[in-house]
Amino acid sequence: TKHVIKNILWTTAQNFTVERGRQQIEELISTWDIHESWLHHSEFLDEEELKDSKRYHYRACWGIPTRRKPIPRATASVYFVIVVSKFKSDTAPVEVFYRLESSRLIRRPEQCQFREKWLKDIIENKIVCIERL
Repeated sequence: TKHVIKNILWTTAQNFTVERGRQQIEELISTWDIHESWLHHSEFLDEEELKDSKRYHYRACWGIPTRRKPIPRATASVYFVIVVSKFKSDTAPVEVFYRLESSRLIRRPEQCQFREKWLKDIIENKIVCIERL
């Protein structure tokens, strides 16, 4: 069976705001198949002006707090970029990309289903590093 990639309807360039971008990232995250023990916080980082577009950078920071350890030993970040083209129509949807903090691989939500294992791997690698120090 073919796995269905979940995505959302992204806002148009004319309707984009920094807060709307953050809300839509939250909407995308809500489609990801991630256990409820994972908690995250998303935030706007900065705006980048390029010749052909404006890029809006966001971060979602993930962790698994527990009753015994309410502050997780390590967290994993996912970085998002929302691109508003200066050449496409104002009614065209924005483009969205994301990458994991430990990777340079850039993913598009409509082409790749997010995997909880990626967050686990980042945190496990950080904990191994911490224990070595």
